[in-house]
Amino acid sequence: MNTDMHYLQLLSQSFPNIAEAATEIINLEAIMNLPKGTEHFLADIHGESEAFQHVLKNASGNIKRKVNELFGNNIRESEKKELCTLIYYPEQKLELIKAQETDLDDWYRITIHQLVKVCRDVSSKYTRSKVRKSLPPDFSYIIEELLHESLGDNDKAAYVSVIVDTIISTGRADDFITAICNVIQRLAIDQLHILGDIYDRGPGAHKIMDTLRQYHSWDIQWGNHDILWMGASAGNNACICNVLRLCLRYANLATIEEYGINLVPLATFAIDTYGDDPCEEFIPKVLDDKQQLDEKTRLLTARMHKAIAVIQFKEEAAIFRRHPEWQMNDRCLFDRVDYERGICRLDGKEYEMKSCHFPTVDPASPDTLTAEEKDLMEKLHHSFRISEKLHKHIRTLLSHGCMYTVTNSNLLFHASCPLNDDGTLKEVEIYPGMKYGGKDLMHNIGMMIRAAFESGVDKDLQVFPRDYARDYFLYLWCGKDSPLFDKSKMATFERYFLKDRETYKEEKGNYFKLRDSEEICDRILDAFEVKGDNRHIINGHVPVHASKGENPIKAGGRLMVIDGGFSEAYHSETGIAGYTLVYHSRGFQLVQHEPFTSAHDAIVRETDIKSTTQIVEMSAHRMRVADTDKGEELRTQVADLKKLLYAYRHGILKEKRS
Repeated sequence: MNTDMHYLQLLSQSFPNIAEAATEIINLEAIMNLPKGTEHFLADIHGESEAFQHVLKNASGNIKRKVNELFGNNIRESEKKELCTLIYYPEQKLELIKAQETDLDDWYRITIHQLVKVCRDVSSKYTRSKVRKSLPPDFSYIIEELLHESLGDNDKAAYVSVIVDTIISTGRADDFITAICNVIQRLAIDQLHILGDIYDRGPGAHKIMDTLRQYHSWDIQWGNHDILWMGASAGNNACICNVLRLCLRYANLATIEEYGINLVPLATFAIDTYGDDPCEEFIPKVLDDKQQLDEKTRLLTARMHKAIAVIQFKEEAAIFRRHPEWQMNDRCLFDRVDYERGICRLDGKEYEMKSCHFPTVDPASPDTLTAEEKDLMEKLHHSFRISEKLHKHIRTLLSHGCMYTVTNSNLLFHASCPLNDDGTLKEVEIYPGMKYGGKDLMHNIGMMIRAAFESGVDKDLQVFPRDYARDYFLYLWCGKDSPLFDKSKMATFERYFLKDRETYKEEKGNYFKLRDSEEICDRILDAFEVKGDNRHIINGHVPVHASKGENPIKAGGRLMVIDGGFSEAYHSETGIAGYTLVYHSRGFQLVQHEPFTSAHDAIVRETDIKSTTQIVEMSAHRMRVADTDKGEELRTQVADLKKLLYAYRHGILKEKRS
């Protein structure tokens, strides 16, 4: 009772009398009966910022669906397309319309009424208070008035018409349309979930992070590529090398340049060291036709690519040797090369090398950096450590992210939950003497990641030493039992240097072999304490090969794989541009996308991403806030407020003036 009294005294500071406590109970009970907000799930964006922005703007087709529902056959298809494009790209579309529209005032009048109708629909799930907070200050009062009045009300029709006419006559129509379009985008999605891999391959990861920093409500379950950049930011040299190698592999240096990483020392080193090497295995993969490289740039990029790859294998070997408990010494592959014969020994077999030109590798001590490589790494390390924008973005990932999330009966994680051969949860040793499986494994890896960024913490309070945590990023990237990797090996060395493609095979872990089983998925959901009749696991990480007939819905509907397939590198392999998932008050909809062309095409030609919607699971009744995790929180708050009312009415606590 003392604890309860202490809590009620604290609560009474916010609700000092019966009137205020009762008003809040009424408010919370009303909120619980609003429709459930729409959740949007994306995964594996891989730096494709234009496609990401478009999917965010169109809410995976949710806005188009609402426009079709609202206007049906009352307006032409071309008008609906124009309206949708205007909502997605208001400033740019307005300029095009103004250049061709003959009666602009009439167009403004019709369009503003249409936009108000759409905005009224997307705002209907929220309280007036929540909608008000999302409105731009310049037009807050006007939009609120228009949302809650109707032309169908004869007494208010003139009032509404005058507001719209005055917006036009005062020259504010463009600004108003832009503002209300942004409000529609904002209210179409209540919560954004990103299931990892913002970084690598595409050129715009920094733009995606800038967008997310401004987004109203989102979370991320870290992916292996995010972890790689986090490790680089924390000062793990092997992660720094991997980050640079991947950027050079796809000739995408825009994010590196935006973060102010100085690559001049690497270019100079590559020219000096590999100036006579054609580096054929390291020619960059150019995915974008607009990004064709001239021969000189192509060759320089290949030499830089080889230079950083060789250093990477040395830096990785140093970390593997520091941590024999990881059992990864077999990945110190420069040790296994016979440099005179040009062969590499793996698993008791000899394999021919594609080339054996390693001017910086001493066969007597193959993993030792040369003085020049050491100097280069010091410069690159310094460049990553002082990048203010990179650190700002990594702090954002830390503040919005974790290894897994349970939300509204859905378990979200990027890739895998390590399993034994029999499908039981595998216990993984993440620190000497500390083994965990399932939920505890994910939680403690999250603690390990955060420990790498802690400074000034009392050593006695540290669960994981900072130096160890920094090294552990490499294990998360390529370790056999990492929940972000979960394969037998990462065959990067073999793909670059060995001729026999047999060596490239990376055997997937048990999770990927067993995840089609409903029983296995239920076991994992139980281990993570996920409740509810319709509970699911939602993953990204592995592209779904739709062109080969693979289904993203697995285990009888228990598991959904939504690798977004945004990256152009996957389009020819998968046949699509991946999946996104929308969870609204009527159920789940899986959206299959075709490749996005460009924002310019979307604006000028009004080409949306062509999407096919698959109904995954529809609810028997329209879900309310009361049916969600938020509803559970609100019920608890209502129960506490009722205790406070009891305390006031029985004189246990005295009311105060508000």
